[in-house]
Amino acid sequence: MNRLEALAVSALFFALSVGAAGPAGAVAHGIDAPPGTFGFNTQLTATGIPTPDGGTRDSACSGALIAPQWIISAGHCFHDGAGVPVDGPPRYDVVAHVGKTRLQDTGSSASFGGGYTRDVVDVRQSSVNDLALAKLSEPITDIEPIQLPADPPEVGDLVAIDGWGAHSSVDPMPAQHVRLGGFRVREVTDTTVNVAGLLPLRTTSACLFDSGAPYFIPTGLSGGVLVGVENDGPPCPHDQLDTAARVDNQVDWIQAQIQD
Repeated sequence: MNRLEALAVSALFFALSVGAAGPAGAVAHGIDAPPGTFGFNTQLTATGIPTPDGGTRDSACSGALIAPQWIISAGHCFHDGAGVPVDGPPRYDVVAHVGKTRLQDTGSSASFGGGYTRDVVDVRQSSVNDLALAKLSEPITDIEPIQLPADPPEVGDLVAIDGWGAHSSVDPMPAQHVRLGGFRVREVTDTTVNVAGLLPLRTTSACLFDSGAPYFIPTGLSGGVLVGVENDGPPCPHDQLDTAARVDNQVDWIQAQIQD
């Protein structure tokens, strides 16, 4: 283990130990993230989603701030009435809560968990995998965005997830408190990164509404290097593999979108 890996492991263990007293919630068998940590975390609330029968429904996803006016999430979080991922303005109302520790928290800064609320006004879908960028109605300038990777992930890498998903696939509900979990990279394909739960339990796993949550290598307790975004997995909690969209092979596309 090199020095960077050692620092990442130390930061993740510290964050997990600080939050370990929290009740079960988002990220199945994860722990409550301490206030002010990893402020790039984003909860997406979608309302009025059209359904094939002519009605509407509500849902939620997770994501991460990647630039002052952009977040990254799963492509399937932004779709039409038939469930097909789409570009452009969302087909329903999507609100991004960035840098919050709990959804009910308020404040002018993420350093104490208050965070910010912004509308999503535009979406750019990747042509490579289940990944999308979403533009915010106004920039956020005092939260450190998650960093783009310079290298591909490797089997054995330790990564964290910071998500707003349910704690179980049985009667799932979006979380009210952002949660952390530790994972090990087990497989890398051309388009995906497959990870297995490790901390605090081997059954730590992504769950419903964690879609789009970042898997990242921590750099201290506020920053991180993005590895992938949550896409899919078995009913949670589980000890099997979760699938994330790779990011390292789309860095040029991401930079072109956020600089456009």
